[in-house]
Amino acid sequence: MDLVQIENLSKRFTPKGSPALNKINISIPTGKIIGLVGPDGAGKTTLIRLMAGLLLPTEGMISIDNRDTVKDAQFISFLTGYMPQKFGQYEDITVMQNLELYADLMGLPKEEKSEKFKTLLKFTGLEPFTKRITGALSGGMKQKLGLACSLIRKPTLLLLDEPSVGVDPISRRELWKMIHELLEEGITVVWSTAYLDEAERCHEVLLMNEGEVLFYGDPKQLTKKLDHRVFITKNVEVNARHKFMEMMQKEGIKDGSIQGKSIRVVIKENFNSQDLDEQLEPTEARFEDAFIDKISEHPPKPSRLAEIRPKIASDSKSVILAKNLTKKFGSFVAVNDISCEVKGGEIFGLLGPNGAGKSTTFKMLCGLLNPTEGDAFVKGVDLQSAPAEARQHIGYMAQKFSLYGNLSVKQNLEFFAGCYNLVNEEKKTAIETMIEIFSLEPYLNTSTDQLPLGFKQRLSLACATMHQPEIIFLDEPTSGVDPVTRREFWSHINGLVEKGVTIMITTHFMDEAQYCDRIALVYKGKIIQMDSPDNLKEGVRSEENQSPSLEDAFIHLIEEYDAKASK
Repeated sequence: MDLVQIENLSKRFTPKGSPALNKINISIPTGKIIGLVGPDGAGKTTLIRLMAGLLLPTEGMISIDNRDTVKDAQFISFLTGYMPQKFGQYEDITVMQNLELYADLMGLPKEEKSEKFKTLLKFTGLEPFTKRITGALSGGMKQKLGLACSLIRKPTLLLLDEPSVGVDPISRRELWKMIHELLEEGITVVWSTAYLDEAERCHEVLLMNEGEVLFYGDPKQLTKKLDHRVFITKNVEVNARHKFMEMMQKEGIKDGSIQGKSIRVVIKENFNSQDLDEQLEPTEARFEDAFIDKISEHPPKPSRLAEIRPKIASDSKSVILAKNLTKKFGSFVAVNDISCEVKGGEIFGLLGPNGAGKSTTFKMLCGLLNPTEGDAFVKGVDLQSAPAEARQHIGYMAQKFSLYGNLSVKQNLEFFAGCYNLVNEEKKTAIETMIEIFSLEPYLNTSTDQLPLGFKQRLSLACATMHQPEIIFLDEPTSGVDPVTRREFWSHINGLVEKGVTIMITTHFMDEAQYCDRIALVYKGKIIQMDSPDNLKEGVRSEENQSPSLEDAFIHLIEEYDAKASK
């Protein structure tokens, strides 16, 4: 039985503009998870907001349980639970106060509140945090609170717009466990996601691009089309990054990724893998392969950002050095005695759950936060005694979009050029180059708050690299962006590292963490393990799991640490 019927649905935000949605016709069955995927600007959020009754269609109609979202808007609000893409709760009040507020807004009877709150707090694991100010919650806990608020009234249809953005693998697994429990109660879930491994877990997937449906059905059905087109080359003898960039230029390659010392490639349809003259082994296709095959025409192009970058002379010394870094906020120890060193031309990843201390460590290493104890050095310069000199070597892209939202794209570029002491012709050239490389020309007079997410991230990277720093700190640079844009970013990162630039990065995408030369796993303010991606995976190999993923290693190491700590 179908719960949702969407007929000839179109949405335009301006009369003469291109449609955000164009003649959508689909049915959504009861009691299933429907994954909603597509590039930035595909129309995913618009479709979810139309289903929630928050937008009016330009043409066509949506019915939920035989109720029209326009004619029966009030009733639709009782049928649906909606969790928006951006965190929708009030950050300056407590967890319990948010629940109280949403209960009042949803008209929950007073006598039902106590039992409902008890159930939701237990379900989300937020029982110990009812008095905590919401803004102080970790990313995973915020998403759990958002889910709890959307379930104040048991919905028939639960609409989740990228609920796992910026959430670590452990919290993502917990979210999925919660959603499967909801399915057992007969709730239908529409889950928009940038994580395509999540799409593989859905009963059906709706793949959209430019407001149109490219595919709707079982994800296995789309993935099956790539059988015999996906290969892996293991234990590359030469520099895997260099080899990867070389292979992406070969005729016949549609897509690829680095996986430690291995390179994974998708070849074009009707192309013979033997013509590549590479030692390749067949491997299983994933939904992400099918997504890229459907959306993208070509593999990532060589990075223009790297192309214009002069080669940095190799330096055997550590370019980033942390010695016993500790950071306390009152009695809370956010970072506890962390030490590490990063060599020139290396991609060094900081991985860990939300609230582990990664971003705090980042900020201390690039001079934005003073340590309570310990020392941080960049290119041998002490960040505390000579911060201005040290920062000349650094580019920094923050976890949350940190440019000036009320300024235009052009104004942001000019402001940051001034911050980096670029003047006259040098400044003009740097700005023009960034505009060209990141395709910012159509948005120059647009306020950055109004940019699509992918272009916000492009602008952030442009502002962080326009002065050609030797060291770049990237704090979750691809959070929430689609796989095509992520590939573009990693083309830039790999190209810059080949020119000798040093990158320190945090990410919750375990696949892209495999691009790192080394990874430090941060948990409870400490580095609990540090090694290459391949060695981390090898360390958790077992008879039960002969081919562990990096996500498996991440979760195993944290659970192992907790088990030892509890003894």
